Amino acid sequence: MASISLKAFVGLRQSSDTYSSGHVLPINNIPAAQPTTRGLRIVAGKFSPKVTGRNLRVAVVGGGPAGGSAAETLAKGGVETFLIERKLDNCKPCGGAIPLCMVGEFDLPLDIIDRRVTKMKMISPSNVAVDIGQTLKPHEYIGMVRREVLDAYLRERAAASGASVINGLFLKMDAPKGPTAPYVLHYTGYDSKTGGVGDRRTLEVDAVIGADGANSRVAKFIGAGDYDYAIAFQERIKIPDDKMAYYENLAEMYVGDDVSPDFYGWVFPKCDHVAVGTGTVTHKSDIKKFQLATRLRAKDKILGGKIIRVEAHPIPEHPRPRRLAGRVALVGDAAGYVTKCSGEGIYFAAKSGRMCAEAIVEGSENGKRMVDEGDLRKYLEKWDKTYWPTYKVLDVLQKVFYRSNPAREAFVEMCADEYVQKMTFDSYLYKKVVPGNPLEDLKLAVNTIGSLVRANALRREMDKLTL
Repeated sequence: MASISLKAFVGLRQSSDTYSSGHVLPINNIPAAQPTTRGLRIVAGKFSPKVTGRNLRVAVVGGGPAGGSAAETLAKGGVETFLIERKLDNCKPCGGAIPLCMVGEFDLPLDIIDRRVTKMKMISPSNVAVDIGQTLKPHEYIGMVRREVLDAYLRERAAASGASVINGLFLKMDAPKGPTAPYVLHYTGYDSKTGGVGDRRTLEVDAVIGADGANSRVAKFIGAGDYDYAIAFQERIKIPDDKMAYYENLAEMYVGDDVSPDFYGWVFPKCDHVAVGTGTVTHKSDIKKFQLATRLRAKDKILGGKIIRVEAHPIPEHPRPRRLAGRVALVGDAAGYVTKCSGEGIYFAAKSGRMCAEAIVEGSENGKRMVDEGDLRKYLEKWDKTYWPTYKVLDVLQKVFYRSNPAREAFVEMCADEYVQKMTFDSYLYKKVVPGNPLEDLKLAVNTIGSLVRANALRREMDKLTL
């Protein structure tokens, strides 16, 4: 089997010299963070100055799951909160799958979940289909949501908690002129008076959470660095009722060079239609060709369907080199929190937004004291400790199984194993790397090696045929 080179996982568990390795901010931005002495922990508490005559002010830029969750937590914690979002009816191209644990953790009402998926089909390059879901318990499912519904609900809940939701386009911000001086945000505000034109406005705040997606302007301000990104392309297709019944509680995932050289194609059920899409990092210019191939693979099941919406959007492939500077932190897609292999981001966006906000609330003593970089860094430390294993495992899986069609055939074959399904679903539904049974792990390792050996043999035979 060919050896696989694993790069250091960028953005997680940074060494202390990361912040002095050449990431220079523009002159109008805040200075680059200096490395701190190992073991030194900066805390707020009684040593941080009190905020007089008002509460701590925080701006959350971006109103998706990360921004909505952050704004709600801040507002409930006594922080004066401003949530800035340009497109309040935004429909991000997203499969829309959420794990079961998110429903409980974020107290989501069941009426915003379009479908409860209890069965999945993983379909190989040669169209071998494996049914997945036999290990699910009666109460377990994968939730399917529409982003325009979920995002709006989380923003409305933040507003009900006391956050000010601003319909505006964030433009830039000015760095503070002192340790406790404010950041000045510049944005175009839209309301009934300005109409679609909008007018330029400013807002002074003490801290900023960048939840503004893969093309984050907040990330550019702190010199967060670039990352690889995928293009996700999705069509929402209204299909006949009899065909929709097939997808009542079923989702499909297609793998193969035809649908994506480094990702997968999907058919996910929504309330009255299906979302059909794909993504790629390495061949972005061919995304429409991959989308056509995905539709062709599923053609018999979506025959007679009508495309009602077409969507495309960049999706980050790994965390940014820098996710924090001064009193500015990144969360969600802006930070790069989308997993390899599965492409999941909704739960991690909401969770990171909440964790960052909790660090601010705690550090400011419920909005009564100023915060600093040390307070926000607690969020990163907690995030990396909790989720680094999940990202690393999925990064390795993508490198091993998404590199060729024979490897994908081996992957689908492996998914038929009941133990694999149980481990996969337990890890996905509850967002933990589940410890396995040693004997079953050994059997799985042997079976995996066997599948890969067969895959490599098949690849060699296929190479001969193409010569």
